[in-house]
Amino acid sequence: MKHVVITGANRGIGLELARHYQRENWRVTGVCRESSPELDQAATRVIAGIDVTDEKQIEQLVIALEGETIDLLINNAGLLQDDVLRRIDYASLRRQMEVNAFAPLRISEALLPNLQPGSKIANITSRMGSISDNDSGGYYGYRASKAALNALGRSLAIDVRERGITVVQLHPGFVKTRMVNFGGLITPQESVAGLVKLIESLTLENSGSFWHSNGEELPW
Repeated sequence: MKHVVITGANRGIGLELARHYQRENWRVTGVCRESSPELDQAATRVIAGIDVTDEKQIEQLVIALEGETIDLLINNAGLLQDDVLRRIDYASLRRQMEVNAFAPLRISEALLPNLQPGSKIANITSRMGSISDNDSGGYYGYRASKAALNALGRSLAIDVRERGITVVQLHPGFVKTRMVNFGGLITPQESVAGLVKLIESLTLENSGSFWHSNGEELPW
């Protein structure tokens, strides 16, 4: 049975990913700070109490997963905060960088011993991290952190290629989740349908690339 590990799995896109892989008969490990009744039903196992920015809690995650092969690691946990020029909270910018950029790299590096040739890492990023696509400004911390995640994911893809591990950056679309006060354009189900197709199509040849859930390759 294939094994998927999903961070930020207790709601939104992460929860819908857990439900999808449960239906596909994968072993689903949901990682989160606090579980939810919905995740308890969708996941084979829930590892709660994990702040993806906390080094000691990541060590606890590593211990909990020791000796278990991971076929797919989905770094989904994220943070969106609005930053308005002349009222920028730089502590917020640092927090978004820690959650959105550094945490996926920390988790991926920490769980490398669990990954094997053929394993995949999917980083849930955003097209707001595309520098060339930015024509509306604002959201300084979110844009910068997702651009950093894209850069880190690209380097990670190069560095783990010789291990036979593939990496992809995926924009889920503007999804109706709590993060955007449910004001998105597509449902989590619609987003996940596209995301899983892209994950399935990922190979070493297109490792390190950046995609929209609708199948469009995005500019950096």
